[in-house]
Amino acid sequence: MDVKSNVTYLILGGFVDMNKYRYVYFFILFMVYVLIMCSNCIIVYLILIHKDLHEPMYVFIAALSFNSVLFSSAVYPKLLIDFVSDKQIISLPACIFQYLMYYSLVSSDFLLLAVMAFDRYVSICKPLQYPTIMRKSTVSILLFVAWLWPLAQMAGVTLGGFKKLCTFTLTGIFCNNSILKLNCVRSAVPAIFGVFCLISFALLPVLFVLFTYAKIFIITSKRGKEVRKKAAETCLPHLMVLFSFSCMCAYDVVIARLELNYSKTVLLVYLYQTLIYCSLKRIDQLSTVVNRNTILSLMS
Repeated sequence: MDVKSNVTYLILGGFVDMNKYRYVYFFILFMVYVLIMCSNCIIVYLILIHKDLHEPMYVFIAALSFNSVLFSSAVYPKLLIDFVSDKQIISLPACIFQYLMYYSLVSSDFLLLAVMAFDRYVSICKPLQYPTIMRKSTVSILLFVAWLWPLAQMAGVTLGGFKKLCTFTLTGIFCNNSILKLNCVRSAVPAIFGVFCLISFALLPVLFVLFTYAKIFIITSKRGKEVRKKAAETCLPHLMVLFSFSCMCAYDVVIARLELNYSKTVLLVYLYQTLIYCSLKRIDQLSTVVNRNTILSLMS
């Protein structure tokens, strides 16, 4: 069936038999969704209303939390509906939109983590030049690039990746890379473009973060103990978040690209882990990057 036809519905084939425990699954996932939305909205709200927090680091944290709200809104409501539905289906336009939002927001997260690493590098290694380098205009440009560049790139992949569908059953529980397997004719162009996006939005930001923090540790190692301690408290948690997030995203890419076959139960568990971590990691980012005294002052 051609993509341009009236309506095409796809079957989400990654769900296991849920007849007996569907409402238990629904309640658990609903509570996770509420926690994600409330936590991230509170973070954004606190940063917005406190003028003392209108600094680059907190602005980027707010951007990560805002990404989490968008990401969760694009995925979780449909999952909740599927848990209480007899058939797990999704229209092709909605699936393409979910695919676009999923990968553009994940790519945006990688870029924002790289920008935060640059902000930490300037503040620790070049504190006197920090106000000049990290101006409001610079922060605005970095946010603009981190949000719109992945969206534009993924829109190009989306528009060129769906021609004619021969199968209508996805292997997952939401629209990820598995949607590309539905095409009648596999084209090399989307695959090449996808690899380019992977390098641009994941590999290069990760390498940049590692390089930046290596420079920070080298420079701070020559200074006092207090400076080294501050750098470690700021950078190490950030690296842990980046590492775990990268591992989760690598799983999604490996499963889709290598077309590995696992049981539905295994795939379902891994997909849930990926979704929950992609949504909740911003909270971990706030608790690890911001020092304890700042958090206490926020809540007072």
